[in-house]
Amino acid sequence: MDKYLCVHGHFYQPLREDPWLGEILPEGSAAPYQHWNERIARESYAPMAWARRLGEQGKITEIVNLYEWISFNFGPTLLGWIERSNQDLYARILEGDRAAKERLGFGGALAQIYHHVIMPLASKRDKKLQVAWATQDFTARFKRFPDGMWLPETAVDTPTLEVLAEAGLAFTVLAPRQAGAVADVNGDNWEDVTESGLDIRRPYKVVLPSGRAIAVFFYHGVLSQAIAFERLLENGGAFRERLIQAAAPGLTSLATDGETYGHHFKFGEMALAFALDRQALDKEGIRLTNYAAYLAANPPTRRVRLVEPSSWSCVHGVERWQSDCGCTAGDHADWNQKWRTPLREGLNHVKERVDAHFFGLGKKLFQDPEAALMGYGQVLANPETRDAFAAEYLKAGLGPKDQSAAFKLLGMRQWALASFASCAWFFDDLGRIEPINAMTFCLRAMEMAKDTGAEDFEPEFLNILERAVSNGPDKQNGRELFASQVLPRRETPQSLIAQALLTQEAQSRGLDEPAAISWPRVSVRLTLESSPEEGPVSGKAVITQALDSEDADFVWQWEKSKSANPLECRFKVVPGKDTASPAKEDFWFSPHDLAWNKRQALALTFVRGAENELWERRQSLAETALHLFLPWAESQETQNLCGVWGCLWPALAWRWVEGSLREDPKEHDLVRFLKEYKDRPEPAGTCTRVEQKILQSLQKDSPKLENALGMVERALEIGLPFDWWPVQNRLWKIGLDKPEAKKLAGLLGFQVRSK
Repeated sequence: MDKYLCVHGHFYQPLREDPWLGEILPEGSAAPYQHWNERIARESYAPMAWARRLGEQGKITEIVNLYEWISFNFGPTLLGWIERSNQDLYARILEGDRAAKERLGFGGALAQIYHHVIMPLASKRDKKLQVAWATQDFTARFKRFPDGMWLPETAVDTPTLEVLAEAGLAFTVLAPRQAGAVADVNGDNWEDVTESGLDIRRPYKVVLPSGRAIAVFFYHGVLSQAIAFERLLENGGAFRERLIQAAAPGLTSLATDGETYGHHFKFGEMALAFALDRQALDKEGIRLTNYAAYLAANPPTRRVRLVEPSSWSCVHGVERWQSDCGCTAGDHADWNQKWRTPLREGLNHVKERVDAHFFGLGKKLFQDPEAALMGYGQVLANPETRDAFAAEYLKAGLGPKDQSAAFKLLGMRQWALASFASCAWFFDDLGRIEPINAMTFCLRAMEMAKDTGAEDFEPEFLNILERAVSNGPDKQNGRELFASQVLPRRETPQSLIAQALLTQEAQSRGLDEPAAISWPRVSVRLTLESSPEEGPVSGKAVITQALDSEDADFVWQWEKSKSANPLECRFKVVPGKDTASPAKEDFWFSPHDLAWNKRQALALTFVRGAENELWERRQSLAETALHLFLPWAESQETQNLCGVWGCLWPALAWRWVEGSLREDPKEHDLVRFLKEYKDRPEPAGTCTRVEQKILQSLQKDSPKLENALGMVERALEIGLPFDWWPVQNRLWKIGLDKPEAKKLAGLLGFQVRSK
């Protein structure tokens, strides 16, 4: 029997989008990146798509798309964010699945439960909904139905497997200690098994009470543990040797968080690329495959009974997500997790009421509320299908207000489900960002319920949350955390218009012309009506929600700050189209009341605008400075007042690298200055612009290799501290065959062999 190897990566991040704005706001702990999705994409997801194999003297011999050679799943909300923010990476992930399908007959991608909920703790309807939305998302992206599905934390029970099998999924993957007993596929000769005694080299069949069946793979627990926690990825050669030693007739499969490669262990993706060198494994008689391909060629010959409910990350079954069972991240040995129970009870309480409201009002708006709910995954995967969805599922003849209510009900249900993502209970404390996010999503669901005529669920929710107590030094309970950490995130017309106006100002744009500030889920159109020299500025605003069919009109006053602090201003907002200045003293809003991440978003907008302004100003000054940068006198080694000239270093470096300087003997002295001046300012803006310019020269259809080569040579000449990674990726895609490409590749760290 041949030896087969399958390495699985579970790529997942919790849903981070603000439920009102629809975008991910700054997260301080992710600095210098804006948020954790962005940071981990650069440290793991993208390196997996462009993994380096190195040869002599550390030169790049090959760039590998590891998504072609592994089994993987992406959380649907994470993959949606990648599609919106990094089209090249998104395409590379899809290409990897297609390439595996061409080679093996089956793609390597698996679907994943939509919101990463612990399935044994979900209701039957929610189980079906999570699977339906997940398969719709997967099919929309990968253009095929998924063969298998990854269960969050591998948490499983029989009702969960029933839902998977009913949906048409062929298999899932579990930890070896989740197997309880095995028997021949058509026999009743059951034998109890332990983790160490289970034959993990084969798929097993689970026969379900309904008569359906589903296959289960069990990953290699010891080796997977070594990858995730024992620094096995520090050496690609040692990693490959362990894989070779572990391989045996049948399938050896490993499963870890995909973030292990590159994020948890820097250069872990390079170790994986080295270990999965196909030629090296072929010499050892090991063939790379994926679960679906192996299952097609090797149907189960044995059955399994599972330990249920069970998971890989809790020895108590699934108690980690509902009680103080003792399973934690281990950061605080003296802390308790008694808060887990009331948090789940509170969220369940809200969801029960949300469900009742959905079906109560939904029967007036949908042809079949259950079918509409199950089909809504297509809109979550692609918002452009909204109209087609409405035509199929909404009752005919609904007016804009009722259509808006229908989509708010669906959004309400979506955010209620999002609050149950497993990470809210996984760690040590109620005050962490994950439980706060869960409460935030719940707040949005309650708000949408109230907007569509339901009673206010918040008081009952807070009564339950009051029993949940944080371990932090102030011992805040859930009600207090909700007031201090969650409620400030809530958007109102006042907060939206304030952010829109401050964003417009931070971008150094006035309101002489109507302006629109947009986020993915909401937009604000602004018009200036009055701008006196003293006193409040006033105008009109129109707020459009992505789910609504109707606009909302408001009149605003903006009492600007007399200090340099833009957050010291005040806003008053009144509903209506009346262009007269609001007269009644109903409500003044201060930007200080915005949540930290929303104030930080305004700060980053300001900093981007400031950097652009400084860049333009420096470029203008550099134009003059170049004429005044005289040839150096005899024995001169640097520029007079070099520290003063240094303030223009980024702009002068840009002029040199992008090639706009004319041929002039004094350029040699300029280059010496750019290369040797040690106290140069941080040239981040220069590097970013050089990168964009080089990438533009390397467009696949018509690459201008000579232009790119010149810029790279000039950047290297002055020692510009540059990250060549994206340029290397683009050149590899174009190919290294042309002489100009070979020369460029040599400069960029590739191992170039002459024919």
